[in-house]
Amino acid sequence: MKWLEFRIHTTQEAVEPISNILHEGGASGVVIEDSGDPYRDWDAAEDEIYDLNGSEYPEEGVVLKSYFSASSFVGETLEEIKQSVNDLLLHDIDIGRNEVTITEVEEEDWAHAWKQYYKPVKVTDTLTITPSWEPYVPGNREEKVMELDPGMAFGTGTHPTTVLCLQALEQEIKGGEEVIDVGTGSGVLAVGAAKFGAARVLALDLDQTAVEAARDNTAFNNVGNTVTVKQNNLLDHEHHQADIIAANILAHIIIRLAPDAWKALKPGGLFITSGIISGKKNEVMEALEKENFEIVRTQDMEDWTVITAVKKQNQKIRGG
Repeated sequence: MKWLEFRIHTTQEAVEPISNILHEGGASGVVIEDSGDPYRDWDAAEDEIYDLNGSEYPEEGVVLKSYFSASSFVGETLEEIKQSVNDLLLHDIDIGRNEVTITEVEEEDWAHAWKQYYKPVKVTDTLTITPSWEPYVPGNREEKVMELDPGMAFGTGTHPTTVLCLQALEQEIKGGEEVIDVGTGSGVLAVGAAKFGAARVLALDLDQTAVEAARDNTAFNNVGNTVTVKQNNLLDHEHHQADIIAANILAHIIIRLAPDAWKALKPGGLFITSGIISGKKNEVMEALEKENFEIVRTQDMEDWTVITAVKKQNQKIRGG
């Protein structure tokens, strides 16, 4: 069977929105080649680090490779994808070079290509994410393991925005909390929250493909009794209040989400937001403070920021 490799050279800021566009367009897997990966200070075994060959990565920016079955209508699909990527400029997202190449490949070439990029990575003090096909033994009783198979999900959980959110959740979850994961994607944050000790987790995503992937992932990691996955647009029509809301999404969507997040949190509840490129950090913080959140802390990784904000105890008077 013939496949088309759709290759796009872009920026770190655009990785997640373009990945979503590719999956929504029917891509059978996405490989992320980040120029910073061979030099990132992964907390992992030395042999895992040496598996990353710098010559296979771009000199700058990020290259996304996705794969589509060759068919009579695939050309139209790829044109729609290119237009959707261009439309990201309307949301003030830097798409960088936006250089696209399309190459025909054999099935066996793409089916295993991404495995070389995916090794066990310790992403927080207690959580390691590992591919499902590699045996991994925790170093101690406190270490938690999340197994993922990118073939059934959107990502490996090691992008800086996801890592920052997981680290913040680990820091804030003490045990027994109710958590909402908005824009759950493959469910990595929801699974992480459950493994950190949350009592109940509601994982929301508008994309039905993401919902199915998140459900598979929660079952695969044996947290299905804790995590409920639901198709939903952000927090629309969600009326109960949680202790923590996590949202690893784009900055302009976080700003739009802030009023609903305030309503959906208990007094003193936490809003943990990532997917924020450093240049938009202040804009998001100002929007949160306007909605009566108090910034507790921020943490940076490369060009990305996670913000932890608390809903102030005094209730904000709205509509006046």
